[in-house]
Amino acid sequence: MLDMEQKLKIFKALSNETRFLIFKNVFTGGYTCSLDKKQPGVEVNHIATCVSTIAEHFNFSLPTISAHIKELKEAKIITVEKKGNKVYIEPNIETIREMAGCFQTLVTNFDENRELFFNDAVAVK
Repeated sequence: MLDMEQKLKIFKALSNETRFLIFKNVFTGGYTCSLDKKQPGVEVNHIATCVSTIAEHFNFSLPTISAHIKELKEAKIITVEKKGNKVYIEPNIETIREMAGCFQTLVTNFDENRELFFNDAVAVK
């Protein structure tokens, strides 16, 4: 279960436009990895995205993209796995589900208590 500090890390990581775009495209399958011609025996992960492929879509150096990816990894909203000379990234679906559940709880509580909040506000006027 995510604690408040971890949830804040997620929001902070996604508050940067570049990190948000990287995450969004990794999550929605916006990138695909190229085959590794230097190490053809290494098994390709067809459902993950490579760091080098992500970097091709931004006007930043690979170290800059790697720094953004590191922050997304530290926020635990992506997973990173190295195979051969490729670094694969996938969304951490468990963390995403938990965050979605938090939002769903907020919405449910708001909907269930809407009249209480708004009727009190009207009565004060």
